Amino acid sequence: MPLPELIEIVPLDAAPEVEITVPGSKSITNRALILAALAKGDVTLEGALWSEDTRVMVEALRRLGYAIDVRPDAGEPGNRTLVVTGLGQAIPAGGTAEQPLELFVGNAGTAARFLTAFLCLGQGVYRLAGVPRMHERPQAALLHALRELGYRIDSGKDKLPVTIHGGGPSGGSCRVSIGESSQFASALLLGAALGRWQIGIDGERGAASPYVVMTSGLIEAFPNGGGRLAIEPDASGGSYFWAAGHLLSASGGRPVTVARWPSSGWQIDAEFPAKLPLACAFSRTDDLGDSIMTAIAIAPLAKRPVRFTDLGRLRVQECERVEALRTGLTQCGAAVVESGDTLEISPSQLHGATIETHDDHRVAMCFATLGLKVPGIRIKNPACVRKTFPTFFQKLAAPAPEGLGATLLDGQGNQLEPDRLTAD
Repeated sequence: MPLPELIEIVPLDAAPEVEITVPGSKSITNRALILAALAKGDVTLEGALWSEDTRVMVEALRRLGYAIDVRPDAGEPGNRTLVVTGLGQAIPAGGTAEQPLELFVGNAGTAARFLTAFLCLGQGVYRLAGVPRMHERPQAALLHALRELGYRIDSGKDKLPVTIHGGGPSGGSCRVSIGESSQFASALLLGAALGRWQIGIDGERGAASPYVVMTSGLIEAFPNGGGRLAIEPDASGGSYFWAAGHLLSASGGRPVTVARWPSSGWQIDAEFPAKLPLACAFSRTDDLGDSIMTAIAIAPLAKRPVRFTDLGRLRVQECERVEALRTGLTQCGAAVVESGDTLEISPSQLHGATIETHDDHRVAMCFATLGLKVPGIRIKNPACVRKTFPTFFQKLAAPAPEGLGATLLDGQGNQLEPDRLTAD
C-alpha cells in the first residue's frame, strides 16, 4: 500500500533508549556496483542499500547485460545482498547511432555521472536520460573532461539527456572541476584503471574532497578479482536518528544510537554525532556532507545562533535545497537569514507547518526529524524518501528496538501502522 500524500509527525515526550539500524550507504553502494561490473568474477555486496537510486543503477547494469542476483538481508529490511558477475574489461556493447541503447537514471546523480564515464569505455552508442529535474542538474564539467580524453558525447546543453559514443580505453589525461559536484571526479576515477586515464581534480579541495576520498579508498579496498565487500550503514541517513535523540534528550545525552556506525573514514557524515550539540558555525565544504541539512533543520532549537556556509552545491541537487530549508524553517517560525550561500539561524520558538518537500528525500527526512520535537509538522509527498531510505517513516513509528515508537498520522488524522509506512 502506498504512503499517504501527507504525514503528520506527533512529537515524542522523551527519547527512547534504542539502537537503530539504518540501510547501507547509497554513495558506497552505487560506487561498488560500478567496480563490481568491472571486476573479474562474482562480487558479493553485503549490506547494499535497496532504494530508488540503487535500483536505478542495478537496472541499468542489467540492461547492459550484467547478471545481478538480488537476495534479502536478514539484518536490515532496507538492504539487499547483491551478487554481481563482473566482466572485467568486456563492457557489453551498446546500440547504433540510429538506435542507441537507452538507459534511464531517474534523479540519481550517482547513476547519471558514474554511468556516463563508464559507458565511454564500452563500444557502440548509448543514450542516458532521467526525470526532468535530473535534466537540469550539472553535468558539463564531466562531459568536458571526457571529451578531453577523446570521447564523443552529444548533448544540447551539456546536461542530460546525453548520447555517448563508446570508444573503449583511450589513455590520455584530463582535468575536471568539482565545484558543482564531486561525483564528476568519482565517475572518472572509477573507470580510470581500465581507461588508462590520468585525472587532475580542481576546486572544492580537489583530491582531498570527502567523497573523492571515499571513491579512492573504495577502489583500493575493492576485491577486483571477485570476493565480498561489506557496505557500511549510511551516515547521512543515520544523522536523523542522532539528531532525534539529541532533540529529545533533556540531559543532552545520546539515548538514540545507530548500530555499526562507520569508522572507515570514508563518509564525512560519520562525524555528525561529534557535532552535537551544534557549534556556532559549520561549513559544508569542511565539516559535513549531506547531513549539514540535518544540522540546519534542528538549528532553530540550538542554544545559540548557528551560521552555515559554503552551501552553494545544495542549490543544484535534488531540489534547490537552500531555498527549501529556508522556506520550510521560516514557515515553522524560525529566524533565518540567507546571504549568498550562507544561512544564519537564530534560536526560535517553533510551531507546526505543512512542508513542501519538492520531491526531495532529504527535505522530507529533515523536517520529519524536527517534527519529533515540534508539534504540528506535516510532510507532503513523504514517499519521496524511497530515493535513499524507503523504511525511514517505518523506523520512526516502529516500537523499540526496531524504531523510535512515534505516532504518525495521515491527512485525516488517522494513525498509521508501521507496516504501512514503507515507501515503495
